[in-house]
Amino acid sequence: MKRIGFLILLLCICFASAAQQPAAKLKINKFNAPGAGTAKGQGTEGLAINSGGEIAGYYIDSSNVFHGFLRSSHGTFTTFEAPDAGTGASEGTVAASLNTAGEIAGYYSDSSSVLHGYLRATDGTVTTFDAPHAGTGAGQGTEALSIDPSGTTIAGVYIDDNTVSHGLVRASDGTITEFSAKGAGTGKYQGTFTAVVGGINPAGTIAGTYEDAKSVFHSFVRSPKGAIIKFNVSGAGTDAGQGVGLSGINTAGTTTGTYIDSSSALHGYVRASNGTIAKFNVPGAGTGAGQGTEPENINTGGDTTGQYVDTSGMNHGFLRVSAGTITKFNVPGAGTASGQGTVPDSNNAADAITGYYIDSGGVFHGFLLTQ
Repeated sequence: MKRIGFLILLLCICFASAAQQPAAKLKINKFNAPGAGTAKGQGTEGLAINSGGEIAGYYIDSSNVFHGFLRSSHGTFTTFEAPDAGTGASEGTVAASLNTAGEIAGYYSDSSSVLHGYLRATDGTVTTFDAPHAGTGAGQGTEALSIDPSGTTIAGVYIDDNTVSHGLVRASDGTITEFSAKGAGTGKYQGTFTAVVGGINPAGTIAGTYEDAKSVFHSFVRSPKGAIIKFNVSGAGTDAGQGVGLSGINTAGTTTGTYIDSSSALHGYVRASNGTIAKFNVPGAGTGAGQGTEPENINTGGDTTGQYVDTSGMNHGFLRVSAGTITKFNVPGAGTASGQGTVPDSNNAADAITGYYIDSGGVFHGFLLTQ
């Protein structure tokens, strides 16, 4: 069970110029959830941070089982399992998104490797749910991926019995509406995907990506009434595995994501609610296939965090404020080889950032960056 297993990221190109800021004033706290494994591919990942500084995420134990956690602003951990979560390797519980009140949306894999969504209340009560047309085979089912920051409306995906993905929105009363973007492919692993962590804003607008029949990616925003606006970014490639991915939306309806060019290099963009797009690359990002800039989240003020991959394949963190200034950072102790380094996942209104870093042994550790 992989965190973004169903969310593949994904005429002149004029990139927004940005000054690089020093990271000397940044404070980074590293953390590991109790029970996290210490072998390669195991450890702790912070996924979502709310306005109060609480962090939700998951850890992988020494048996490669997933478990959810909530880390308080004081650093105290509460670990939890969804009912009926499997206890075998690659099974278990993932906490994917967190609202202001501390309620968590996520998903779990049962003992048959079928996925189910859940909502965890602040008192620890877990309510599970399945989309009506979710498949019941291994790797199929329902994933809750984002929760409204100020409420309990949830966006996510379901994977049908043909292993095609579709979007879903679960209202606060438990009603589930299923949807698919027009033009989404119907082949195995294709379809419609909603963003993780910050994929729905307080108005109920959803950010997502769809993969067409040729395996090219396109982005969309879905209004609370169900209208879907699709868009592409100039410079995005049109071959399989290329195109445009969307990773987050804020209160104003501004979105951020990644586009993949014809060389399969990655570039960041921010799209305003009026459709205006600003493209950017983090200084030092590589330009080869699989290298470049990958925004992961956008906060209320329009500041974007994410990772960039350099020419050696190492990951580094960045924060791009709405004015365009970029601050780069690495977590001390992060590995420096290909596939290692620092990977931010989300930032709150104060630009506190959480995510994970991968050390030289391939072990994951959580971090909290504050300014």
